[in-house]
Amino acid sequence: MKQLLFATALFMAIGFSSSAQTQTIKQHAKHQTHRIKNGVHSGELTKAETKNLVKDQREIHQDIKEARADGTFTKAERKAIKKEQRKERREIARKKHNDRDRG
Repeated sequence: MKQLLFATALFMAIGFSSSAQTQTIKQHAKHQTHRIKNGVHSGELTKAETKNLVKDQREIHQDIKEARADGTFTKAERKAIKKEQRKERREIARKKHNDRDRG
């Protein structure tokens, strides 16, 4: 009985952890989209920069969809997506602060 209870608790913890990781990835994607919109409204991003950043966001979103397609979001997939999101975060910051304005 104790083993069954322990196994159930372990699987629930793993499930919640995976769900939390997925939520973090979603939050990062939402935040990055928000930063791009703010850059457009403030004039910090040019049309070409915005187009590029939006394309990159679509690619990340597609990678997330593909990772979920088989029903399992593996640690390696999460790691790869987080790496892409970090790269994109730096790219957004670089483009917002490169002294080019929407003109």
